[in-house]
Parts: sequence; structure tokens; C-alpha cells
Amino acid sequence: GNNFGFVPSLFFPTGTGSDYEIPELLGSMASYRDQFTIFSQLDHGSEGVGGHGGVHAFLSGVLAKNSKGYAEGNVTFDQKAAAHVGPDTRYPSLQLACGSSSGNRLSWSASGVAIPPVEDPSKIFAMLFQKTDPANVDVFKRTSARRISILDLVKTDADHLKRKIGRSDQEKLDQYFTSIRELENRLIQSQKWHDREKPDVEYSLPDDADDFDFVDRLPLYYDLITLALQTDSTRVISLEVSGIGTNSGGLPLTKGYHQLTHHGRVESYIKELKLIEKVHTSAFAGFLEKASGIEEANGKTLLDNTMSLFGSGMGNASSHSNKDLPLLLAGGGFKHGQHLRFKKDRSAGIETPACNLFVSMLQRFGVETDKFNNSSGTLTGLDLA
Repeated sequence: GNNFGFVPSLFFPTGTGSDYEIPELLGSMASYRDQFTIFSQLDHGSEGVGGHGGVHAFLSGVLAKNSKGYAEGNVTFDQKAAAHVGPDTRYPSLQLACGSSSGNRLSWSASGVAIPPVEDPSKIFAMLFQKTDPANVDVFKRTSARRISILDLVKTDADHLKRKIGRSDQEKLDQYFTSIRELENRLIQSQKWHDREKPDVEYSLPDDADDFDFVDRLPLYYDLITLALQTDSTRVISLEVSGIGTNSGGLPLTKGYHQLTHHGRVESYIKELKLIEKVHTSAFAGFLEKASGIEEANGKTLLDNTMSLFGSGMGNASSHSNKDLPLLLAGGGFKHGQHLRFKKDRSAGIETPACNLFVSMLQRFGVETDKFNNSSGTLTGLDLA
């Protein structure tokens, strides 16, 4: 997901069904049109409204400030899926980010905390594949055990404090407890993997990968995502493309990315913005190409076995709108090759929450649920192949 959306007229097809014409921004994906579905007129209703401040609701459907009224707060559905995976993989989930730092985090925990992503490709590669010196394994084990012991002490002190404070402070303390439990679970999970070798891969990350410009760096994240999935190092990954930084990779831009998104329909702005947005879609198309060419043990491709959601929590950055989110789902064994446009008339109470898509994806992942935040069910029209 990115923080600035896509120009709607360039992302959404005019036609619907399977005979739609591929829109300009998605031209690089044309060869794989039978393996993805485009959705239009899905969003999070009033719960996701907030301009740039509403982008963080992309994968949850709930603004952090409104999360108190929801049973699961503003947990994002990738973290719901990660909880289902548990300790079966080295990392229950990975959060990655390409571009300049941003306050609009993509993944949020069950305790309502934004999960900071790993930004440097070299760090991601090291986490996944760099071998641990055997001399350091015992150090890691002792450090992990100490941290768990410290958390036990913190919980004991907090339990004592809880008996002395008011209800409002108790609620804050409960959130704190949830964060501690999440951290403790991660530490316990990591202990299980200390003695297990990381997988070998025939892939070399360039030495200066962290300094690559935006155009050349973005595909590296998709390379690493492909390898992480292929080696079952994790089964849940989020990639936040938060900006392009100061090095745009030779794109002929006269203005910054953010400024261009507020194009006000000025043609010269849109022309430059289109160059940036095509970098996004071309990198994703490269991932589709790689994933569709990797055959797995069940006779299907990595793309068949992976649900890949592409989009944004911003519908139209030029008007600061979080309505009609750009959403595309590839792979996962669904019946694709279509553009699904959903009826919307809020005055008549007709609308389909984007969270319905998340429910369908969670169910496909194996999570037993028929509800996620403001969903009204599964997504009509998204059937299994």
C-alpha cells in the first residue's frame, strides 16, 4: 500500500466484468489480467475518513482514534492473519517500507500500536538469510530469557498498580498489558528459532542496495518478499511505499511526490505523477511475473498460493478523499480476470465495506471468522476458482 493513492481515472477501468479495457496505470500487468481482480467503490465509510490522517485505516477500516468502540480495536487484517500463523514460521509477519519515513503506518497490532517497518533492504536480507555466528546463539538465548524475566517483573508491578487507579487509567493499563503480552509472545516465538539455520538462497543483494534510488530500490523489496514466501520464513508481509525520498531515480520531476498528488487536475502535474505511479505498478507487475513462475510442492505457483493485495488507504489525494479506494487482488486461488464495481448510494444505505474483502481473504487464509471490524459479510462476486 502507498500513502498517496493513485489517480482514479488512470487506475479504475471504465468497463466492468471480464471485458474491461486495462487502464493506463495497470498496463504493465496486462499479461496477468486473468490472475487479478480490480475493485471499485469500496472503502471504509465514515470510519476511514481523515485525509492523509485516514490512510492508516487502510488495512483495518478503523481510525485509531475511533478504535475504542470495536472489539478488536484497529488491528489490521494482516496481523489477524499473523496471529493465525503463530509460531509456524520464523516471523509471524514482516513489516517492510520503501521510501521516506511516514506517520501513516500500514500494520497495527491488537493493542492499537503502529508496527514500525524495516526500511533497509540489507537489514531485511540479514533477518531472513544471514547466518548467525554459533558463538552468538547462546548470547541471543540469554538476552531473550532476561527480557522475558523483566517482563514478568513489569507485569507484577502493574498488577499491584491496577488495584490503586481509576477506571480510565485501568483501561490504559490494559492496553499496556496487551502490548506486553504481544512482546512476550514474540520473544518466546524467537527462542524456538535460535537453533534453526536460516535458509540458503541463490540471491545476492547489491552491496549498495540501501542507497539505490526509488526506481531501482522498490523492486528489491519484491525480490525479498518473493524469497521470504518461497522459503516459508513468513506467510504474512506488508510493504508500505511511503514516499520516494530525495532520489527519484532519474524521473523528470519538477515537484515533490506529495505536491504532485495535489494536482487539482493540472495536466502537467498529472503527467509527472503518472511516472511515479507507474513505478509502483511496474514493480508489482515484476512480482506477479516472479511469483507466477515459481512452482511449489502442491503443483501450483507461488502466485496461486499467495493473496497479494495492492492499493492504498487514500482514494484521491488531490481532494484529500479516503473514498473509493484503489484496490487490486492477485492470486490466492480466486476466480480473477474481472473488474467488480459495487453499487454505492449512501443516502439510501447502499454500500459495500472494503472490510468485506478482508473477511474473504482471512477466510481463504484459514481464519474462522465471518466478521472483521465494520464488515457486513464476505465480498460478493469474489469466488474461488
